[in-house]
Amino acid sequence: MRWDPVKYVNQAASTIRRELPTFALVSFGTFLVSFGIMALTLPYRLPTAGVAGVAVLTNYAFGISPAWVVGVGNVILLAWGLKELSLRFVGWTVYAVGLMTALLKVMESMPHPQLNELLLVAILAGVIKGLGGGLVLRSGSSLGGTDVLVVALRKRYGIEVGRFSFYINLVILGASVFIIGLEGAVYGLVSIFVNGLLTDNVLRSFDRRRQVIIISNHPRETADFITGELRRGVTILHGEGGFTHQERPALLCVLTPRQTVELKRHLSVNDPKAFMIVSDASEVLGRGFKSWTSL
Repeated sequence: MRWDPVKYVNQAASTIRRELPTFALVSFGTFLVSFGIMALTLPYRLPTAGVAGVAVLTNYAFGISPAWVVGVGNVILLAWGLKELSLRFVGWTVYAVGLMTALLKVMESMPHPQLNELLLVAILAGVIKGLGGGLVLRSGSSLGGTDVLVVALRKRYGIEVGRFSFYINLVILGASVFIIGLEGAVYGLVSIFVNGLLTDNVLRSFDRRRQVIIISNHPRETADFITGELRRGVTILHGEGGFTHQERPALLCVLTPRQTVELKRHLSVNDPKAFMIVSDASEVLGRGFKSWTSL
């Protein structure tokens, strides 16, 4: 088969266009996490999460640069991640870890904001690092460390990343008591808790979808509205009324929050006797939503 350079150039250009948003999210998210560590965690002797948490504690105890601990620790975990996760995920994680290692080194001499209230510092650090970490995870990458572990568990079992990370990091907090004292560990707990909340909320906000089930006497008209006006797919399920034993078709579809409101308005006018169930869908994969190739 003859080699066609134009074909490969077009494929490369398509891949670059597809991955540009990932590059932007990973880069910005990694910067936020690095800034949160070097500007709001290290200067105030607060513990933090994951491999970065181990790096911070070794810095407090032995004066070792966090950049080196982050780099070496993630090499070990990424070697394991190659067996458990997709090549794309590992590739972007390698980029994020490399960028974070470089940023931590560059930011070592950076002046940090002067804040007098340690609780404010802990909350602000949690917000910034949680937002950054959520953006990185949302892009289909991670910052290595325990993220590799929890992302594998999330894909396999649907476990929420932030909550599981919180439990893992309790072990790191326990160790921090002996290095920075109980008060610092408590403030670190606040920061890690906020970090986890922000991470989960960022992940959910990007993929916020509603699973809708409608039992209606006019299923065809409602299905036409969903496919024609809302531009979404819909499946007609054939059911039976438990009391009347009459055939009762049910419509199943997945919508955005805005589209769900539009459907409610339509039903309130055109089919006020319809029965509608709305529930949150934690993740939706397939045409019109998240692509399978992003995994």
